[in-house]
Amino acid sequence: MEDSYYRLLAQRYLEGTLTDNELEVFIHLLNEGKMDTYLKEAINAEMGITEENEAELQKTTNIRHMRNSWLKYAAAVIVLLCVFAAILINRLPSQQPIAASRVKHDAQPGGNKAVLVLANGDSIILNNASNGQIARQGSASISKVQNGLLAYKSTGADTANAMNTISTPNGGQYNIKLPDGSMVWLNSASSITFPTAFNGTTREVTITGEAYFEVAKNAAKPFIVNSGTQTVQVLGTHFNINAYQDEPGIRTTLLEGSIRLKTGSQSRVLVPGQQTLVSGNNIVLQKTTNPSVTTAWKDGLFVFDDTDLPQLMRQIARWYDVQIVYRGKPGEFAFVGEIKRDTRLTSVLKMLEASGVRFSIENKQLIIQP
Repeated sequence: MEDSYYRLLAQRYLEGTLTDNELEVFIHLLNEGKMDTYLKEAINAEMGITEENEAELQKTTNIRHMRNSWLKYAAAVIVLLCVFAAILINRLPSQQPIAASRVKHDAQPGGNKAVLVLANGDSIILNNASNGQIARQGSASISKVQNGLLAYKSTGADTANAMNTISTPNGGQYNIKLPDGSMVWLNSASSITFPTAFNGTTREVTITGEAYFEVAKNAAKPFIVNSGTQTVQVLGTHFNINAYQDEPGIRTTLLEGSIRLKTGSQSRVLVPGQQTLVSGNNIVLQKTTNPSVTTAWKDGLFVFDDTDLPQLMRQIARWYDVQIVYRGKPGEFAFVGEIKRDTRLTSVLKMLEASGVRFSIENKQLIIQP
């Protein structure tokens, strides 16, 4: 009897159809750890996760509970498409999960979308282009190798290099192999401008938004990345730059090698694991960070590490191409965990609603009522 009742509660929780009395019972059972198995089963069933899938997750843990005077519990370690998803929250849920009546638009996740602008102003929508060579610029051939990857190959030296720009929309991402063999991953709402051949004494590019670089080594030609007020110079290394205008500053994270970061009169050399925040002409060294958190987006994951609600929602807005609207103050939340980026928006919101934040979706607006 208990099994069937607990399964019913878990299913109604995900559907947003719990009555007030049932929600009170659900919270009580959740706090006691009695809903762990049933909630996980219900989510697995909804997301199409099989027993074979779950068998691969040897290190996955169930819902965890932390108790002290200010943190009642931490809820919702959720198995989602073979990814461990843990959402740690700092208060009891005060609202039911997102219900169908509050969903007038369910945003699909982003994908490989970008536009290439050639030196002559012509535009090519890369997600519509066929694989193979799509253009030539001077001595450089430009080929779409596969969906999500564009490659440049220089066949000679140009006296004047053509400048190209690749930009992604909200809900887009793309991977570029530059003429020198360096690899660049562009996140949503981002761009990179670069020459079709690096013929000078440096290899210089300019970005907006967020980009991850794996720079081909060439000691004779330093690689330079311009983003806003900062310049990063490297010889060959792996690093990530987050330069969105709606973020508090330009965040640069080094994974491998070393880089020299400059802004105004300030300069700093980073070692692997370090991260800087540039605001105006000031460089602030952040705490040593886990680089995999910063670069998870290029591997198809949202990874949250004590992420507050506004920062989390900025990521959601760019990837799902929705506008975030707050009805009240965001509240004090800290999220920790992983969610695959190929998950539809309502499934993500069901997990986040365990925190007590209430969402509704109307057309392209995601309305938040903390």
